[in-house]
Amino acid sequence: MSAAAGPEDELLGRIFLTRVVEPGDEACGRWIRELGVGAVVRRLRERGEPLPGVSGKRWAGLIARAASAEPRRDLAVARDAGVRFVCPGAAEWPRQLDDLGDARPVGLWVRGRADLRMWALRSVAVVGARACTEYGAHMAATLAAGLAERGWIVVSGGAYGVDGAAHRGALGSGGATVAVLACGVDRPYPRGHTALIGRIAEQGLVVGELPPGDHPTPSRFILRNRVIAALTWGTVVVEAAHRSGSLVTARAARRLGRHTMGVPGPATSGLSAGVHELLRQDAVLVTDAAEVVELVGDMGELAPERRGPVLPRDLLDPAGRQVLAALPARGTVRPEEVARAAQTTADDAVARLYELRALGYVERHGDGWKLTRQAMISVRDGSGPR
Repeated sequence: MSAAAGPEDELLGRIFLTRVVEPGDEACGRWIRELGVGAVVRRLRERGEPLPGVSGKRWAGLIARAASAEPRRDLAVARDAGVRFVCPGAAEWPRQLDDLGDARPVGLWVRGRADLRMWALRSVAVVGARACTEYGAHMAATLAAGLAERGWIVVSGGAYGVDGAAHRGALGSGGATVAVLACGVDRPYPRGHTALIGRIAEQGLVVGELPPGDHPTPSRFILRNRVIAALTWGTVVVEAAHRSGSLVTARAARRLGRHTMGVPGPATSGLSAGVHELLRQDAVLVTDAAEVVELVGDMGELAPERRGPVLPRDLLDPAGRQVLAALPARGTVRPEEVARAAQTTADDAVARLYELRALGYVERHGDGWKLTRQAMISVRDGSGPR
């Protein structure tokens, strides 16, 4: 590869590097920035001078990987599977991934017809526990459906639990979703989500850093999370224990200056403990899609004000409420007793009592007044006078 490498050489060089280095390798990112893709590939292919800062042991490992890398074959396999490779700087490259600096992906393998850059401009990550509860699955699906209905792209990791629920919620509402995998995008993982990931590829996008056929490892899942965080405008964590990988995504989002949000769960739930810790720091508590969009959306996209129901007693003036409060929960009381308790005159108390009778709160028994049965029920359930 010459120093004046063309677009195809750049493409093949980056595909070559996806076989040689692991995702998020900052040393490789620094080599590319300082030396260029062509020079890095040439040194690896020709087994020449070791790249800066590489130990002998690591250099031997890189050379061994380089010897078996076949970028033209990988590209052909990918194209046969309907997969393309997007390089940094290309028209489809999401510019926000550049915020990762030297940990930026060498390139991305993309499966699906949509334009990744355009979709990423209006995207939110919804992540959480694999072994989630029914509550977690419900909240993830509801949030994702609400975001999709508002025109937002839901991004997640394609895993069991919250990820799968988020993808299904977006798809079920006719919306768009992106799955970022920790393996080759032609090899769905987990196997149990083969049909789901296939549907995402048809209706949305499946994205990954690893070349065709590559398998996931624990470290690749963790490194994948930085792409989810960087690709989106904010990350919502639905359920997460203290050591959950989804918290890695949230922390990466925070470092990148993205919005970090959490959905609260029961205080006794270990699966919500990590989310609650996140909320104790500087994440924002959200409970529905409208609250998420209020953070990540345009100015003026505000969530509706939350208010309790308007009750009959709310329509009373202060003097009427004071007379109502003067009646005991049980038994009959004379107007003059009501007047003393309400700190008003007997004539005023009688006038107010007749107003309350019209609203169904009190009834007259001879010379006395008492709360109606409905009013006493209201006292017990909290909706009526106290």
